[in-house]
Amino acid sequence: MTNPYAAGALGRCPRCGKGRLFKGFLGLAPACEVCGASFGGADSGDGPAVFIILIAGFLMAFGALFHMIAFNPPVWVLLAVWLPLSAAVCLGLLRPMKGLMVASQFANAAGQ
Repeated sequence: MTNPYAAGALGRCPRCGKGRLFKGFLGLAPACEVCGASFGGADSGDGPAVFIILIAGFLMAFGALFHMIAFNPPVWVLLAVWLPLSAAVCLGLLRPMKGLMVASQFANAAGQ
């Protein structure tokens, strides 16, 4: 049996673990092409963004503060390093977190 949370975080169908969960970067597919599970009732809302703000915000704020205290670089270096890194971390976490939220709804039969 497929772990729906792991499958969702990997962008796979929470029911079978084989079909695609997403159509595009963040758009959900209407249904799984393998098992036919419908994703029409799934709505993650702002949940993924909230968790990403908490996780990435902590990591980036701690890293930037450590970098600033340990090395005392100019402000432009901090901005040049930590702004792109923050954007990359946030975008990198967005799709797995949305898949995890949708899989959580699917596994708990929410909205059905």
